[in-house]
Amino acid sequence: MRFQLEDSRGRLTTQKEDLEALIAHFQALDARKTRIVETPCSPPSPRKNGSEAAQLHCRGETRLNASLSAHPEKEELILFGGEYFNGQKTFVYNELYVYNIRKDAWTKVEIPNPPPRRCAHQAVVVPQGGGQLWIFGGEFASPDGEHFYHYRDLWVLHLATRTWEQVRSPGGPSGRSGHRMVAWKRQLILFGGFHESTRDYIYYNDLYAFNLDAFTWSRLSPSGTGPTPRSGCQMTVTAQGSIVIYGGYSKQRVRKDVDRGTQHSDMFLLKAEEGREGRWAWTRVNPSGAKPTPRSGFSVAVAPNHQTLLFGGVCDDEEDESLEGHFLSDLHFYDPVRNRWFAGQLKGPKVEKRRRRRGRRGEPGDSSKQELKGTRAQEPLQVARELVAEDGTVATVQQGLAARGPAGQPESDDSDDGPSEAAVPAVEPSARSSAMLAVKHGRLYLYGGMFEAGDRQVTLSDLYCLDLHKMEEWTVLVEMDPESQEWLEETDSEEDSDEVKGAEGGGESEEDEDSGEEAREQRPSAAPGEPFADSLPRTEQ
Repeated sequence: MRFQLEDSRGRLTTQKEDLEALIAHFQALDARKTRIVETPCSPPSPRKNGSEAAQLHCRGETRLNASLSAHPEKEELILFGGEYFNGQKTFVYNELYVYNIRKDAWTKVEIPNPPPRRCAHQAVVVPQGGGQLWIFGGEFASPDGEHFYHYRDLWVLHLATRTWEQVRSPGGPSGRSGHRMVAWKRQLILFGGFHESTRDYIYYNDLYAFNLDAFTWSRLSPSGTGPTPRSGCQMTVTAQGSIVIYGGYSKQRVRKDVDRGTQHSDMFLLKAEEGREGRWAWTRVNPSGAKPTPRSGFSVAVAPNHQTLLFGGVCDDEEDESLEGHFLSDLHFYDPVRNRWFAGQLKGPKVEKRRRRRGRRGEPGDSSKQELKGTRAQEPLQVARELVAEDGTVATVQQGLAARGPAGQPESDDSDDGPSEAAVPAVEPSARSSAMLAVKHGRLYLYGGMFEAGDRQVTLSDLYCLDLHKMEEWTVLVEMDPESQEWLEETDSEEDSDEVKGAEGGGESEEDEDSGEEAREQRPSAAPGEPFADSLPRTEQ
């Protein structure tokens, strides 16, 4: 059904005007907020049943294609924007949440005059002025998911004063989603992305720089052959000052109404030419080592040793109009100095050794105990859960995919006369795409993401932490049961839909009720940072 708004004259406006009018409506609601309000909230935990307040917490904090950034000075992570799809609607947000690492606590922070609601944008933190969070682009969608508005605006959140500012400067990139942006010296460097209209789509490989001192945009034209147009790629800065571009996604039309996607696995290096200000050069590089398999929707962060880490994603098998995805949970590191990929291997938790009491050698059962001990350490341990969609499709979600113990290491004779302690399996993040990553003080924080079970899209809201210095095991900060997420089938009756809408609006203010209308349907099967299957593929955002 085509989304339409009627103006005061009862005239049906055009599609673009519809979206612009809806965005203006939400901005008018945001304009009513004139002071900063901080509201402590529960950990992200979507659930089918529970109080209205719990549902509000779920809806406010469970989201996809948001941005997660580490505060440059404080022990905080900053979550902004994003979307949430419940099977019938996609809610788009411009809310700001702060996670206090030391207190293990979430706070919703309402600041006057925020950017319009969006997802699939880019956010970059810089340290000057007490810390600044820069945001560019992203997208907004009509409630029926048929039409999209791509932003080309630039915003900065001054973290010290907690004030939003829109920075207006001509000559910047066109409206887009799924682009990538990094801080390089005193500039923001932006690459790629995509734009979707009602009739067509386009992918970009253009390059822009924003000067953080002069507040001016400039388009860069590097020498050499650079990446082909794409979105959802890796873009990171090396310790030597080069910029790495890896992978990404694009698609092209092969015949009428049939598109074929490409999961890129090539890598390029972008370098500023010495002694020639504003001049850059592309170089194609071919790294060695344990390369990640081609995928889209992977997540990227920079480790303390300036290596780039890559987590998860989805490998799509496309056949004509069908799309089947295999979701991943592996971890890879790229060392730009050695131009080499490494598989991320966790050592497992250290087993506390206890001083062995002097005992009898050759005690009956000793050999069998040792044999059992070795077997237990080596066996892989899995925790599996079956998730059943409404259409009967069964998907198996695995967690704790590896046993943690002294596997591959000699067993210690140190023991205690008391009962032996079995190795406890460490729970790892399940396979997913579009997870949000941030690194603070050498610790990697992983929040959310998504996977698919049949026609069902499951949006995750769990939170994990991994010490990148020790590389021992993941720590679970917030758990989530995927079966607890609300899911509404498209075939549900209008009456059921109205009842759900009322439940979601219960206990909310008029502004919150209005903001709930900003939903969009899921575009068929899409990955993080990418478009969905028949509109845009899976890893654009």
